[in-house]
Amino acid sequence: MKIEGISAEVEVIRSSRKSLCAEITRDGQVLVRAPVKMSDASIRKFVTQKADAIERVLQKNRSAFEAAGCPAAFTVAELREMAEKAAMIIPQRVAYFAERIGVDYGRITIRCQKTRWGSCSANGNLSFNCLLAAVPPDVLDSVVVHELCHRIHPNHSRDFYAAVYRVFPDYDRCHAWLKAQGGLLVSRLPR
Repeated sequence: MKIEGISAEVEVIRSSRKSLCAEITRDGQVLVRAPVKMSDASIRKFVTQKADAIERVLQKNRSAFEAAGCPAAFTVAELREMAEKAAMIIPQRVAYFAERIGVDYGRITIRCQKTRWGSCSANGNLSFNCLLAAVPPDVLDSVVVHELCHRIHPNHSRDFYAAVYRVFPDYDRCHAWLKAQGGLLVSRLPR
């Protein structure tokens, strides 16, 4: 959906929700979540009313992106290189921290993802984002520890975080770095 005054395409996601909301992702997407039965005209009216605020956030995100000196998007070759680098580094870090934590694990997969830095399946298979090859080493380690601690606690409970902090006391700083800077990396993924 194209809305005058908004420099990005607006994607409408319909669900069983009862209200409308707009979200501007770090990579410059405008998502509008709407009830299934709401008319396009009502959605368009809502977005038009919010156009100035949406455009301000889009411009702010673009300014941060440009200030960081980031090129528009990673090339296929750059992504392949990061995936290869991650495939060399991450298994070593997983083995090191698995021993410290006292857990086992299954397969390790490296993927190029827009929404996750890592995941741990119920049977212990681990998946990591290739973009981790572009973050500081301690930030990468914090993601590895986070996923391995899911082998003990498959949730985000107090016990889970206690296990994370026991092995990685600086977790909060690294997590904050990912929240603040990770979006810039994700925004460089090709669309």
